[in-house]
Amino acid sequence: MGDLFAWIFSFFILIALLVLVVYQLMCLADLEFDYINPYDSASRINKVVLPEFITQGVLCLLYLLTGHWFMSLLCGPYLYYNVRLVPTKTAPD
Repeated sequence: MGDLFAWIFSFFILIALLVLVVYQLMCLADLEFDYINPYDSASRINKVVLPEFITQGVLCLLYLLTGHWFMSLLCGPYLYYNVRLVPTKTAPD
């Protein structure tokens, strides 16, 4: 039964990640059609970058803790990329 709850929880985390990515794409589409200026678009996208990285880390940690090794191995490279990217994305100008 615990395995079922783990998969349901991971499903909702994946839905949250998809919502964040769709929001970023909508901001880029608004920028493409000149609905907003580049500064506003970048500030909106930058607000959701760190929560996206944290959510991805939580998902990978969930897979590790529940013993789903193959899924955690699939999440590993993307998580490594996000960890390497955080200092460049969150550094003040």
